[in-house]
Amino acid sequence: MISRSFRKATIMSVSSESAHSLSTQYVTFQLGDETYGISILKLNEIIANQKCTGIPHVPDYIKGVINLRGTVVPVIDLRERFGMGAKNDDQGTVIIILDVAGRTMGLIVDAVSDVVTLSTDDIKTPPPFFNGTRTQFISALGIQENRFIILLDVNRLLSNDELEMVDGV
Repeated sequence: MISRSFRKATIMSVSSESAHSLSTQYVTFQLGDETYGISILKLNEIIANQKCTGIPHVPDYIKGVINLRGTVVPVIDLRERFGMGAKNDDQGTVIIILDVAGRTMGLIVDAVSDVVTLSTDDIKTPPPFFNGTRTQFISALGIQENRFIILLDVNRLLSNDELEMVDGV
């Protein structure tokens, strides 16, 4: 369950920063042993993991849909999308609700870590081997305290065909 203090700290952080510095703030989360980051501008909210209503004939990583205050939200298991295999849910497992390519979508992640601010010097272009079709959603690598944060371009998490499939849900 996400603590109120984390959400409150995130809201206070967002409201107290200028628009320019917001572009360098990322919400970080864990998938296995790796840390990933998504622009805080894409974040709508973080909710406790919940059972999804399954949808037939969609890829396994599309877990189904949830009802979020009257809005039907498709939910993707990011571990499975990245080919990491399924993991049993635990207390840290949450759904990050995002704006993805003009759509509201949920991503199941192992745990949310923090909100970090990265300077331009902390953000590096990914190495050439990240240019494959299976890694097109990696926008950059952030470096903080001698650890890498894999920065994602959430608008590229799904192909156009997959987005159309989600739109039909």
